[in-house]
Amino acid sequence: MEITKDTRVSAILEEYGDIADVMEVFGVKRVARYSFRRMLTKALTVEIAAKVHRVPLDEFLNTLNTAIATKQAENNA
Repeated sequence: MEITKDTRVSAILEEYGDIADVMEVFGVKRVARYSFRRMLTKALTVEIAAKVHRVPLDEFLNTLNTAIATKQAENNA
């Protein structure tokens, strides 16, 4: 899965749940299974999350993609 500015936060959390720690650094908190916040993440894109949390989009994307690459490398080892 390629992460872009249009990727939904919910898709990232579903695909790569264990990188949620990385997202929390940027203020995107974990959400409970049936909470309002979980529903909200379905509409929230990476670009909007970066704006809301005042993180430069390029930095946000780079960190997420690095975390995913690291996870995939660990899984392949």
